[in-house]
Amino acid sequence: MSTPDGRAPEPDEATSRAAPDPVDLWSAFKRAHEIVRTRVIADAADSAGLSEPDLTILVTLNKAGGSLRQSELAASLGWDRTRISHQLTRMSKRQLVTRERADGVTVTLTGTGRQAITAVHPGLDAAVRRHFTDKLSAQEIDTLSSLLRRL
Repeated sequence: MSTPDGRAPEPDEATSRAAPDPVDLWSAFKRAHEIVRTRVIADAADSAGLSEPDLTILVTLNKAGGSLRQSELAASLGWDRTRISHQLTRMSKRQLVTRERADGVTVTLTGTGRQAITAVHPGLDAAVRRHFTDKLSAQEIDTLSSLLRRL
């Protein structure tokens, strides 16, 4: 890309000229999120008999070593107290997690929950790669990771 006079644009010049409207950028972000989310869930969670919230909680607990305080789990997911509580009640009935009260509520993966996340993980990894990371360069992945951590 060059400027009308044939010179290469300065980095700030190219960025400012090409910067989309903030609402358009937000809309594009939402659309990309919905498309990738839907495809990954369809490939991974649905086939394992898990809902998207089930999968989200199981992945988060597994990454944390199998147990988290309920308030920490909710905060890490950006969920409110009511949503996390109702979801954990459903998951407890299916014996995917347990909740214990002791200076707060601790949520722990059960054997069934560990089996579920272990079984779904290879398909989840493949789906995330197929519908998301394989479509990006290594530099784009690094940039996106940095940007998302800032939000």
